[in-house]
Formats: sequence, C-alpha cells, structure tokens
Amino acid sequence: MDHIDRALLAQLQQDATQSYAALGQAVGLSAGAAHERVRKLRERGAIRRTTVEVDPAAVGGAVLAYVMVDSVSWMGDSAADFAAVPEILEAHVIAGSASVLVKVRTATTEQLQDVLRRIYAIDGVSGTQATVVLETFFERPVSPELGAPPGLPG
Repeated sequence: MDHIDRALLAQLQQDATQSYAALGQAVGLSAGAAHERVRKLRERGAIRRTTVEVDPAAVGGAVLAYVMVDSVSWMGDSAADFAAVPEILEAHVIAGSASVLVKVRTATTEQLQDVLRRIYAIDGVSGTQATVVLETFFERPVSPELGAPPGLPG
C-alpha cells in the first residue's frame, strides 16, 4: 500500500459518497485511475465495506457500556453466542483478568441490565463488570496511516 492508496482511504473515510473524479483530484489521479485503485483496495480487503455513520442516540442507543466478561472456561469458541445479542457491537477475546471485552449500546440502563442477564446465560460466563460511559470525547476510525513508514508523503 503506497501513499496514494492511504490518501484515497483517508478521503473515503471523510466522505465515501464523493465521485471518483473528486477522489482523483484530491490525490492527483484521473477519475479512472482513482476508480481502479479503489477497486483494488476492495479486492485486497483494505476496504471492507461502505457504510453510513449513525448517531447512536438518534436511534435509541444513548447508553454505551464496556463490559468485561469473566469465565470459567476458554471463551474463544463463543463468538456466535456473543454475536446473537444484537446490542453487543463488538466482542474481543482479551488477555488479563477477564476473558472477553464487549461494547454494548442500549436505550436505557434497564435494557443494559437485560443484556447483562443474557451475557450471563452464555455457557462458561461466570461474571461481568460493566463500565457505563458518561461522555465520549471523540471516536475515530482506523487511520490509513497506521503502520505507514515514518516520513510517508501525504
């Protein structure tokens, strides 16, 4: 991946609806060359999908919590069980005092409590520790510059 690919990714993260002509102009390519580069980025899996960023509070997801899940057994085979809980946005097997870290969004703390009950019902789960977010300073997408060599032209 070169600096042009990274610049295209950054442009698409800012506005994925811009035309290939606008993308090309922003990174110094023709519309056709920009289109071809984006196609190759999709083929290689650098672009997983194109989506819309939704305000969680606007759709009933004002309560954000991170939940540490304790277990009595290896949880690495439990991905489907966690994925079956729609309020869980992310689930990660982790090293440390807990086994799994999940990111949960609900409308109310009562709904969060219900999610915790459903997590407890997953085979092997022995406990949870939830941290409710009071305010989010910022969230950022993965930077296309992540892993780029120092001094990469922008």
